[in-house]
Amino acid sequence: MVGNLSSSLKYMSGFGNEFATEALPGALPVGRNSPQVAPYGLYAEQLSGTAFTLPRHLNRRSWLYRIRPAAMHHPFEPFHAGAGWLSDFNQVPTPPDQLRWDPLPLPEHGVVVDFIDGMTTMGGNAGCGIHIYTANCSMRDRYFYDADGELLIVPQQGRLVLATELGTLEVEPQEIAVIPRGVRFQVHLPDGEARGYVCENYGEYFKLPDLGVIGSNGLANPRDFLTPVAAYEDKEGDFELIAKFQGHFWRARIDHSPLDVVAWHGTHAPYKYDLRRFCAVGSITRDHPDPSIFLVLHAPSAVPGLDTIDFAIFAPRVLAMQDTFRPPWFHRNIASEFMGLVHGAYDAKAEGFLPGGASLHNCMTGHGPDADTFEKASRADTTKADYVTDTMAIMFETPSVIHPTPFALDAKQRQHEYYRCWQDLKKHFDPKQV
Repeated sequence: MVGNLSSSLKYMSGFGNEFATEALPGALPVGRNSPQVAPYGLYAEQLSGTAFTLPRHLNRRSWLYRIRPAAMHHPFEPFHAGAGWLSDFNQVPTPPDQLRWDPLPLPEHGVVVDFIDGMTTMGGNAGCGIHIYTANCSMRDRYFYDADGELLIVPQQGRLVLATELGTLEVEPQEIAVIPRGVRFQVHLPDGEARGYVCENYGEYFKLPDLGVIGSNGLANPRDFLTPVAAYEDKEGDFELIAKFQGHFWRARIDHSPLDVVAWHGTHAPYKYDLRRFCAVGSITRDHPDPSIFLVLHAPSAVPGLDTIDFAIFAPRVLAMQDTFRPPWFHRNIASEFMGLVHGAYDAKAEGFLPGGASLHNCMTGHGPDADTFEKASRADTTKADYVTDTMAIMFETPSVIHPTPFALDAKQRQHEYYRCWQDLKKHFDPKQV
């Protein structure tokens, strides 16, 4: 093997930049994208993630200079990989209940499960699929790409090394990675076991939100997003290329590593971000801004201000609002919310919401703090700041109903008694007292 992908952990910073990187000097052609003969005997190949004619600032494409073109593989055939990774979200009626799950267990000892086979779909809709992965084995002789959408990967336990065509990303819990649609990659588990959340985005690509009145700084900063430098494998053997295409899995034999891009330039590339660098904003007088202040990335729709997916986090922060109920208030939303907990505790729940667990509150389903949290927050001394430190919760929010899968509804990890956390809320109403 030439070009050790797993050790080439070097990055370029900036979100959505036009990057240029080469693993060998002079591998990038100068002044032309597709020369008659590319340097080092490489093949030029364009990877387009958007229509060719989109405006320059929206266009997603990269030129790859690779040892063999991506067309070199045997025919695809239907494959059984990813049996728990679904794209059909209308198999059973969707209840309007509040739903919550304990963490899915890691694979049993002696049962070998990699990132693809360890994916379990919890729900989804026309805009996204929401999954949880549990794995205990690196992908060795198989490579994967998703033609249906880009993958937002949120590790909760165990690091991931994502060896991609365009370089290598190492992500740990409290970091995220995004693999664009169509990019081929392989997942390695340096810690032996891993669990985390995945949002499969079928629509417009994730982007940073415009800050509006917040100004030029705050939330996630573009400079903190890292894209890998070029690294390549030049190895031959008996491998399989797995594709997710139109909701089905396919396999093709391939006699070489598809991670053989020696140089590339463009905008269609994987990236990572450390959630601990998020710059939280909020009120320092009274009342709550809306939870959109916690937005990291969003996938816009054709309607201004309406996204197909919002990715928000609830990170360490200081709550300083006086005379205010500081935890998230009781609410019902037009949007649907799928939450996960990466680290620590979530400040709106006293118990039951565990790292690796999940909750789903669909369109117009009432939810909010449990009884214990409500009573504690109602008596808190709001002249003093509340430092929320040991936490990292995430949320995938969509304007469409998230349909839970049959697995999610029937899973042993589903907390069927979740509704009880609100049943002890006391009646405080007194018409004689203001």
